[in-house]
Amino acid sequence: MKLWRAVFLDRDGVLNANVFYRDTGAWEAPRCLEDFRLLPGVVDALQELQAAGFALVLVSNQPNEALGKSSRAELREIHEAMESEFDRHGIRFLEYCYCPHHPRALASELGGLCRCRKPSPYWLYRAASHYGIDLWASWMIGDRATDTACGTAAGVRSIRIGSPVERDRNAVWQVGDLAAAARFVLRAGNGTRPEPGLLERLRA
Repeated sequence: MKLWRAVFLDRDGVLNANVFYRDTGAWEAPRCLEDFRLLPGVVDALQELQAAGFALVLVSNQPNEALGKSSRAELREIHEAMESEFDRHGIRFLEYCYCPHHPRALASELGGLCRCRKPSPYWLYRAASHYGIDLWASWMIGDRATDTACGTAAGVRSIRIGSPVERDRNAVWQVGDLAAAARFVLRAGNGTRPEPGLLERLRA
């Protein structure tokens, strides 16, 4: 089996819009389904990457349950709505990898140090081992320094989206949104097309 090329994607601020919450005075991940919306151009960008043969893997820190901002049911609703929308457009992620932990968690089982919270490259190494992904030929796309640091730690080329205040030394490119990041990846080289039915067998 040939090694895959993959695009690892952060979620909040990359696939969906962040939300401004008055209680924290910060832009954060959506806390409930009503606050969740995909960003413009995301569906087209993912379809283009997928059509070029890139495996799609989501890698996201999701500490809202740990911090008492969302219930597990609310987070599940957000994920299911996103996955349903992607399914509707024929977009298939190889895996959705979430880290639910946070050092300041209210619940002890979600607190302390963990191995899966970015910038740890845990999920990227796990995906490479489990699915046969060539990390050196893959990409990480995120909107925070922790995303690009995660990519660098795993030997993946990273792209940072949004409007960083300063140059991100871990990013090979900085662009405004996922659509621009996808165009950059596609210009750099197409993915290796997997054999028919491989995605379904790997996900089984």
